[in-house]
Amino acid sequence: MTDTRGQQPSSYETYNGPLPGERAGAQQQGGPYHPPQAYGAPAPGGRPGDTAGGQTGAVRRPRTGARTTPRTRKARLRVAKADPWSVMKVSFLLSIALGICTIVAAAVLWMVMDAMGVFSTVGGTISEATGSNESNGFDLQSFLSLPRVLMFTSVIAVIDVVLMTALATLGAFIYNLSAGFVGGVELTLAEDE
Repeated sequence: MTDTRGQQPSSYETYNGPLPGERAGAQQQGGPYHPPQAYGAPAPGGRPGDTAGGQTGAVRRPRTGARTTPRTRKARLRVAKADPWSVMKVSFLLSIALGICTIVAAAVLWMVMDAMGVFSTVGGTISEATGSNESNGFDLQSFLSLPRVLMFTSVIAVIDVVLMTALATLGAFIYNLSAGFVGGVELTLAEDE
């Protein structure tokens, strides 16, 4: 059997409509693509809200002078436990620093008082008050010499290091016990912008 209809065009060759994904009224060639507008164009000479079709609507305008305040993030945290070992290490180092500061401050204070003549004046007054015809009395300057003052201050600094370290570690244990009952100290932390 032979086909007597002749050469027939196929259906895809004769279709002139928009392809899938194209707009129905789009120009086939030459023109740029214009996406659909959310608002109509404003009417000439009208208010900003009036459109060419006479409908009123909101017009999007860029905000020029508006400043937005950044939101500060805050977090509420709870100190549930203090590690006694870390508390002991930190308190040990801080108490050593405090002991060194105490020794330096005592030495500087002694030098200033010696330069001002405080020890000689007070020592002379005490030796006159405690002295008699046979003896000169109590010698304050030899008793409060710089090596003796620094040795006494060093002993106090060592005792301070031991006591502060022990008390801070004991305080961490007591905090852990009390935090188990009441939940611990609550902190509110804010992010720095």
